[in-house]
Amino acid sequence: MKFSILIAILFDLLAKRKMTATYLAEKYEISQRTVYRYIDLMSTTIPVYVKRGRNGGIYISDNYKLPVGFMTKDEYEAAIEALSAMYSQLPQERFLDAKRKLSAQVKAEARDLTLSGDVGNILVDGGTWGDTRTFSEKVHLVEECIRDRILLEIEYHSRVGEKTQRRIEPHVLVFKQGVWYVFAFCHKQRAFRLFRLGRIVATLKTDETFTKRPFAREDIPLNYWTNEKTVTANFEIDDNAFADAQDWLGVENMQYKNGKWQAEVTLPDDESLVRKIVSLGAGMKVVAPKELCARVAEQAAKISALYQ
Repeated sequence: MKFSILIAILFDLLAKRKMTATYLAEKYEISQRTVYRYIDLMSTTIPVYVKRGRNGGIYISDNYKLPVGFMTKDEYEAAIEALSAMYSQLPQERFLDAKRKLSAQVKAEARDLTLSGDVGNILVDGGTWGDTRTFSEKVHLVEECIRDRILLEIEYHSRVGEKTQRRIEPHVLVFKQGVWYVFAFCHKQRAFRLFRLGRIVATLKTDETFTKRPFAREDIPLNYWTNEKTVTANFEIDDNAFADAQDWLGVENMQYKNGKWQAEVTLPDDESLVRKIVSLGAGMKVVAPKELCARVAEQAAKISALYQ
């Protein structure tokens, strides 16, 4: 496999976002089968996908950028200077295009990506510590499409890992309990839905715009989990777990009694509840109900058994 061709295809996709296998095969003098083999390999680490049928092709997610730190500042400067020198000797547009792309990458890495792109009264970073800004780029892209009313094509993974292609009209971003969602009208379901941004693998801006559909705040299912099974739990929390507990439960639900922090709160009783409690370690103890105590003890025993 010629990795130089694979890298060249990646840069082609970054420049044009959509290409056909026929075009790439002709450009690099390889078969279409080889093109698809390269795309399969690339898709293991980069959000590229193939869309069949009318207007199909090979796409790269619009929110994907080269990783921050792909090259050092000195390497970027050296490459830009070299391209300028090459253009002065051989004035071809491709050298200017490459120079513009590298310059744009330098600017993208230098700025602080926030929800609105500028630091105002509220700064929200949806990424994790050490994030290469891939997730933040996704949030920024969705916000842009909400503002400009641009229809998005997305590849979405369900809770069980099922992949589906969706066409959505994004209306508003929602951030709740540490999770980003986009409230959008789904063409497949013909109704508004909440989509977790973390489950959107690829996003593609279309050339289509949409007219904003009327909705009220009450239409956004912010409390959808309360319609499912819930549990009212009592906790005792040590000082060493206080900060994490208040981030999760809310400081307004915590009281200091008898030398310990205590909390009583109603929570969604899904598969993530026990995992969340265990993640806080020995600093959080479930006092009631007993059934939840037993489930946490069982999970802790399973974890302990892994290290025996």
